[in-house]
Amino acid sequence: MVPNLAALQGHDLSIMGLFQHADPVVQAIMLILVVCSVACWAIIFEKAVRLSRLGSNVRELERQATAGRLSFEGKKGLVGAVTTAAQSEWAEHSSRDESRLELRERLERAMRGAMKIQFRRVEVGLPFLATVGSAAPFVGLLGTVWGIMHSFTAIAQAKDTSLAVVAPGIAEALFATALGLAAAIPAVVAFNQIAVALGRSADRTGSAITELAKAMARGQEEATVRLEGVR
Repeated sequence: MVPNLAALQGHDLSIMGLFQHADPVVQAIMLILVVCSVACWAIIFEKAVRLSRLGSNVRELERQATAGRLSFEGKKGLVGAVTTAAQSEWAEHSSRDESRLELRERLERAMRGAMKIQFRRVEVGLPFLATVGSAAPFVGLLGTVWGIMHSFTAIAQAKDTSLAVVAPGIAEALFATALGLAAAIPAVVAFNQIAVALGRSADRTGSAITELAKAMARGQEEATVRLEGVR
């Protein structure tokens, strides 16, 4: 038993050692999982920044809805897109013979269309997170199964079932599953959190748009509506 343990300790069981001594197929799977993990973290950080900006825009729209007016000050992002859409529809109001309800519906439809375009831009990359979260564990498992098959073949050729012969190959194979889980878990957690945050922001933005459309349709007699930047 002592010689076997000594031989086992002679193997490089570090992360790089497990990768270097793995089967080429398992190495390719490991590289794919590492690349996917890096890409997922890049998307997660990018979405964190976008959600922070989106939250500021949503709060700004809610403030304008509470004040009962829509102001435009050259802002970008969600606020700029929504106010620009509202301005475009409001400019056509004087040339149309329509009721207050029709005006409200037209304004709300235009602003919601602009809102959807902005939210679709934030959603870019989420399908990749979902795909990695669902597929990465199975890709890692594929690497493990392949590695174990390769290890058993080597054991059969060596005609030795000692711990020193079996353990390194099994460790290399299981490392692929570990990488798959390391890629999948952050992707699943991030996808769920981002999806929930986007859903809540969309609900809050929709409510603000409804209130703004009501205020604009009522006109200056019932609410103070100011469209800055329209000449």
